[in-house]
Amino acid sequence: MTGNEVRKNFLSFFASKGHTVVPSSPLVPHNDPTLLFTNAGMVQFKDVFLGLDRRPYKRATTAQKCVRAGGKHNDLDTVGRTARHHTFFEMLGNFSFGDYFKKEAIEFAWEFLTRVLELPQERLWATVYQDDEEAFKLWQEIAGLPPERIIRMGEKDNFWSMGDTGPCGPCSEIIYDRGPEHSCGAEVCALGVCDCDRWLEIWNLVFMQYDRDAAGNLTPLPRPSIDTGMGLERIASVLQGVESNFDTDLIRPLITAVEKLSGRRYSRGEEGFPFRVIADHARSCAFIIADGVLPGNEGRSYVLRRILRRASRFGMVLGLEEPFLYRLVPVVAEIMSEAYPELAAREGDLMRIIRQEEERFHATLHEGLRVLGGILAGAEKEGRREVTGQEAFVLYDTYGFPLDLTEEIAGERGFSVDREGFARAMEAQRERARAAREEDKGYELEITLGSILGDVKPTVFTGYTSWEEEGVTLALLGEGERVQALEAGEKGWAVFDRTPCYPEGGGQVGDRGEVSWSGGRAAVLDTRRLPAGKILHELEIKSGTLRPGARVRIAVDVERRRATARNHTATHLLHRALKEVLGEHANQAGSLVAPDRLRFDFTHFAPLTEEELKAVEARVNEKILANLAVDTLETSLQEAKAMGAIALFGEKYGERVRVVKIGEYSLELCGGTHVRNTAELGIFRLTGESGIGSGLRRLEAVTGSAALEFLAAERAELERAAALLKVPVNNVSRRVEALLTQVKGLERELASLRSRLASYEVDRLLAEVKEVNGVRVLPARVQVTEAEALREMADLVRAKMGSGVVILGSASNGRVNFVAMASKDVVARGVHAGNLLREVARVAAGGGGGRPDMAQAGGKDPSKLEEALFYSLRVVAQQVASAGSERS
Repeated sequence: MTGNEVRKNFLSFFASKGHTVVPSSPLVPHNDPTLLFTNAGMVQFKDVFLGLDRRPYKRATTAQKCVRAGGKHNDLDTVGRTARHHTFFEMLGNFSFGDYFKKEAIEFAWEFLTRVLELPQERLWATVYQDDEEAFKLWQEIAGLPPERIIRMGEKDNFWSMGDTGPCGPCSEIIYDRGPEHSCGAEVCALGVCDCDRWLEIWNLVFMQYDRDAAGNLTPLPRPSIDTGMGLERIASVLQGVESNFDTDLIRPLITAVEKLSGRRYSRGEEGFPFRVIADHARSCAFIIADGVLPGNEGRSYVLRRILRRASRFGMVLGLEEPFLYRLVPVVAEIMSEAYPELAAREGDLMRIIRQEEERFHATLHEGLRVLGGILAGAEKEGRREVTGQEAFVLYDTYGFPLDLTEEIAGERGFSVDREGFARAMEAQRERARAAREEDKGYELEITLGSILGDVKPTVFTGYTSWEEEGVTLALLGEGERVQALEAGEKGWAVFDRTPCYPEGGGQVGDRGEVSWSGGRAAVLDTRRLPAGKILHELEIKSGTLRPGARVRIAVDVERRRATARNHTATHLLHRALKEVLGEHANQAGSLVAPDRLRFDFTHFAPLTEEELKAVEARVNEKILANLAVDTLETSLQEAKAMGAIALFGEKYGERVRVVKIGEYSLELCGGTHVRNTAELGIFRLTGESGIGSGLRRLEAVTGSAALEFLAAERAELERAAALLKVPVNNVSRRVEALLTQVKGLERELASLRSRLASYEVDRLLAEVKEVNGVRVLPARVQVTEAEALREMADLVRAKMGSGVVILGSASNGRVNFVAMASKDVVARGVHAGNLLREVARVAAGGGGGRPDMAQAGGKDPSKLEEALFYSLRVVAQQVASAGSERS
């Protein structure tokens, strides 16, 4: 069977057994910050297994795309070295949510393997958890396996858990015996003793039957469940009779394509390692990018960048010096598009993104050098001789420049590097990482609260049609546990049976408002959604006591909600406008919808030009003035997609979805709140555009009263400028242009005067030249504050001296700047300007260096300037004498 046939047969088989075929979820897990990527079939059902979510089915089957290349599950470094490890793979699975258990799971697996795939029964073995007597007997009764082909294993191999606590249970692995010809040759090559390629695990059946608490105690679950996983590539290798996954029809065409690109032949040994890495990584890159991730410097974006650049680096090993990985995208699409049509649909985008990152990688070293040059030039203009720690960190973090490389290059130009500042910047990044982990804890808290509220029924949300609602208090929380009352002055969380308050989601902030009851009142500070449809209201009790069972009246902060709704509708208009102005690749990648502003992240490859920004803003305002109706409807996910509704990346949709339609202009799946017509937005104004990562841009904007306030502030600033310039507002630009012309003329005049003054100064300095060991030396203090001017003066002095060494120093702003220049003949006699200044700058608590004929340095102690210059005579004398003794 081909890989595609195996996938189809698997899904069809379990559909015939009453399982709902559920599409693969995206590689970016929805609302689960504990994972970088979906790494197993059960990930999309995690909340179901935890009892926090309910589905309309009790049996499911999937072919799930998975990535293991970051975080706890990272196979990146083993790819290509083994026959079975991948960064991207497909996991075939069948799941039972409290429906069937061990007996049926084993029956289904055995029937599929032996009757559908027709694997020889004598080649199949099973492993079970050492204490799982039930599974041991079932394998004998159902499959007829003799006891000697059922191997008992310990907890490390055959006991699965979702985490340190929570659902867990024994598992049973199905092993395929590839035959003695694949044995490692060990004296005892047996399952359970040997882990060689003869014994190939093809399917893992997890029997989720316990709940483990923090103390490690196991409690039987009331509804035991089943979670299984079988690697598609692995079972395909068995069915196709090939040595490794890389030889299957799912991957081998990619290796063939690399052979054609490189002109080299693939071999299954060590020489073929680069081919295998590239083939695997090409699949990962295509699928990860197709699911909305772009290369960057953080999180999953960084993992993608690392995978992509690793493949590019191994291409260089094969002699591929130009970008090539993007050329493999059509090959990936051809192999996989039958199951994943989005690859063919986005082939052009994928190729462009991958090629752009490849080109960026090739240019990284050169770009880093250019950036460092700019940093040094900027430092000179500011009169400093030190690269800041933050600048060094940017070079390290963005361009991969090690600190010592930055120090070496900066030292050649007479600069030091702030190592302590670099360490602080590195620590700040670690703090950000720790903060991200704190966010993970927030997610874990939601899971915990959801578990605490397990007996509470879902909340009915009525906020699409009403501002107020009467409801019943179902539960109260304080300090992470259920409480029986919240008193005046206390804060806590409440769940009501009904609410008009919108819970944070889809980028829209949670509602605020007020809750009142007989004898009491509370402010709603925030509203959040828990799994399984429960809505939490963060309360601050203003008066009275709130208890479970109390009847309450819940009122939304109407003006705040209206302002938020305006901004939410604006994001839909902005999304459509961006696609029209920039192209269909401009997909939403994140948003913030608040009452005072909106933020919209989207995929695009370059900063927006002024013309593009104006066009986008004009397009949105045009639709606002058109007074388009904003309508909503509920339908099935399949029908919504057939209508052309945009489904946002990373969002989780059920079978029934809400569609927001703005005239004939925009159609998106959205659960947020919106205005009734676009005219309610009033006006739309962009307030900022920035890059937030490779291939990701961010726009910020305001609408309604916030937009009017923004425009008023701009007008006030313009009027202030007009007052300072003493012209009417409509003449400000002309007056500024005239002043700029005047400034440029004055700058030219100043440069001319400086040149003449420098010439006079040079003549004065030449009278102070001294002679040391037959070498003319001029150490002098000058009143020049800018490093560039100091270097120009030294150049003039050296030119007029003809032969000799000039060392100039100046002090300003609590620092010292040095420059040294030596003529060719004295360099030949042993003078080295770089080494000279390194010694001289130390006297003034500084450092630096450079070439034999020119060097720059800095110091932190201006009081030592004269002493340092005098010391330069001694250093020159030592250099000349040392060179003379070496020649003799």
